Amino acid sequence: MKTINLVKNQLMIDTKKIRKFFPAIKAGRIVSNNAASTQVPVQLLELLKKLVVQYDNVHRGQSRSSLLTTEAFESSYDTIAQFIGATSRKNIVLYRNATEAINSVMYSLMTEFKNGDNVVTTFMEHNSNYVPWYGLCKEILPKFGVNTECRIAKFDKETGVLDLNHLKSLVDQRTKLVCCTGASNFLGTINPIKKIKAIADSSGYIQPNGETRSYLLIDGAQVVPNTFVNVNELGVDFFVWSFHKMLAPFGVGALYAKEGLLEKMRPFLYGGDMIAEGMVSQEKVSYNSLPWKFTAGTPNILGTILSAQAIRLLIDFAINPRKRKYFLANKQLEASDIKKAMENIKSHEQTLIREALGLLGEMPSLNIFGPKNPVNRTSLVAFTCKDKSPFKIAEELSKLGVESRAGCHCATLAHHYYGLNPPASCRLSFCVYNNIEDVKKVCRAVKKCI
Repeated sequence: MKTINLVKNQLMIDTKKIRKFFPAIKAGRIVSNNAASTQVPVQLLELLKKLVVQYDNVHRGQSRSSLLTTEAFESSYDTIAQFIGATSRKNIVLYRNATEAINSVMYSLMTEFKNGDNVVTTFMEHNSNYVPWYGLCKEILPKFGVNTECRIAKFDKETGVLDLNHLKSLVDQRTKLVCCTGASNFLGTINPIKKIKAIADSSGYIQPNGETRSYLLIDGAQVVPNTFVNVNELGVDFFVWSFHKMLAPFGVGALYAKEGLLEKMRPFLYGGDMIAEGMVSQEKVSYNSLPWKFTAGTPNILGTILSAQAIRLLIDFAINPRKRKYFLANKQLEASDIKKAMENIKSHEQTLIREALGLLGEMPSLNIFGPKNPVNRTSLVAFTCKDKSPFKIAEELSKLGVESRAGCHCATLAHHYYGLNPPASCRLSFCVYNNIEDVKKVCRAVKKCI
């Protein structure tokens, strides 16, 4: 892999070999709203055309097309499991997005909550990791006479760092679940998952299986695309992310969960493939084996296959853009290659955000949120300007050919936490196909707008 040495020994991926594969980039777009969704490489579009020739439903036919599609679909679960260090495909459940994955955990655990229980989350969460728990505690469980509480941990407004002491003070013997983002999509803050796990483990809550601890759910939507993740090493109970933030916007989100939990949990959706073959009667319905127990109805078959191949393509891009080792190859992902690829991506994006923070930091009218050190944050930066609304800045950036995002970024709690009126900021976010010149163009445009 060709690399360029930069400040503090940071390495950059050779984007010249990558950018040509993205129609959006070749068209001249300056894409700096990647935290919302990334762009699609041409390899996935070409693969889609090939897949539709032999497409058929999965687990629902004996034709050659059905068997081939089923094989590709099922092996995609193996790729996804390998990518995050899960034990097997039995740990993986696929939904439309990370939001639906979090909701599935909420509904599957709902009947386990007891009167007086609580859920602990944080002020830096995406709405998807707060509103379901708010709805559970405030709207759903009270209808059944079960009173629970949703507690919210603070973060430091100056540094953007989660207040672990406050989080710990909220977790007690009645904390069923701790829910926390792995990295904030507003602040960019990377949270210490292992430390949060230790807090959850020490709660003393007695789970139905006899374990004495709180479950831990991590929203990894801003983590998985650019960080090496091994869920077994982290020891988390639930981990969610979306593929539309890692080159595959085909409507697929993933839930990792410990196998023992999935075995005991009630399904989120009922019917279709989640039923064991022929096991339906008036007296009893038996559920399918994992992971199909959580796959009701016809799944997003092509989206699943393309999402798994996006993982393989991303690894190839990050290790050697010229050579195809994993994309469309019927081979297991090597942990060493996954780690190398994700470390390369992380290094690349840290270089981009270091440049952005430096250039934006020279503009005194901007208030930049989150950690000042790029090592402690992901490749996004949100800011406000004392002289102009975030929406006006984003509109003017668009006229200059720069794509950004203005609003609360679905991190509404955090914007209210700062007392912002309106609860909005302007956000720039970068990806593996962005280069230093992109960052400079974007920052020059911001300077012109303000």
